[in-house]
Amino acid sequence: MEPIQRSLKKWMKDHKQFQQRFYNMKQQVLQDREVKELIASHPALTEEEVDRQLIKFYEFESQSKNCEKCPSRERCINILEGYTPEPTVVGSELKLMYNKCPRERKLEQKRKQESLINSLHMPREILEASSERLDLNDPDRTEAVAKTVQYLEGVTDELPSKGLYFHGPFGVGKTYFLGVIANSLSEKNISSMLIYMPEFVREIKNSIKDDSMNSKIEAFKTTPVLMLDDIGAESQSAWFRDEVLGSILQYRMMERLPVFFTSNYNLKELEQIFTTSNRGDVEQVKAQRITERIRQLSDLIKVDGKNRRD
Repeated sequence: MEPIQRSLKKWMKDHKQFQQRFYNMKQQVLQDREVKELIASHPALTEEEVDRQLIKFYEFESQSKNCEKCPSRERCINILEGYTPEPTVVGSELKLMYNKCPRERKLEQKRKQESLINSLHMPREILEASSERLDLNDPDRTEAVAKTVQYLEGVTDELPSKGLYFHGPFGVGKTYFLGVIANSLSEKNISSMLIYMPEFVREIKNSIKDDSMNSKIEAFKTTPVLMLDDIGAESQSAWFRDEVLGSILQYRMMERLPVFFTSNYNLKELEQIFTTSNRGDVEQVKAQRITERIRQLSDLIKVDGKNRRD
């Protein structure tokens, strides 16, 4: 008999605790402004119906509606992270439909923009560059800033056929301009491909082994916007200069597809570098052919100032 009495007492205690929790939950739900408005606008939601569906009402009341209860998107408190409940009433039945919250939509847009920037060995700092962080007070960068802004303002549904060639000393922030342009274009749903030239040369050499070279060159030829960072810094063969780089630039020139460049050299200096291959062969005409294509594809901009990497 004793075990039954203990079980009965435990049941009664648990039942009282459940009733108290139910009462507390109901009071919390009914004090919510949005719940009050919902019940007031739907006469079918009687007290009996609210009690019957209290868990649903509690789910609606406890969720963050406009990210106001969430510290961040990564720390979303909602049952479905990144989604917020929208209530509808059918007859006397409360139904909850979940929609993307503002932070989730913003995150998706950011991911979409990032996916529009294809990078081959570019640092994260460059991939996160923004026009708001451009130094507008450095007189040595005035032309570069002005031409960058002018280019971006001129972008419509059809891209200008010419890009920009940023040249100047090491560390003055030339590559950062590429990041600014790539991110600004991604906001207009225009994709870019950023390539660090020394890695580009290695990538092409390695792709010969797995027969992926042609497909990679085709991607560089046809991407809406191509950006070649640090051209002239790579050790290249005459074959790469003529058959790879020359072929890509020729195609883009004929198709009127823009190319952006950064280099530590102006075009005359770059021509001298291209004149002599890594085997020591001197080929002035072929070097001139490359620099002439660059001239046709981009406007030259001198970037100077302090070394920002010190």
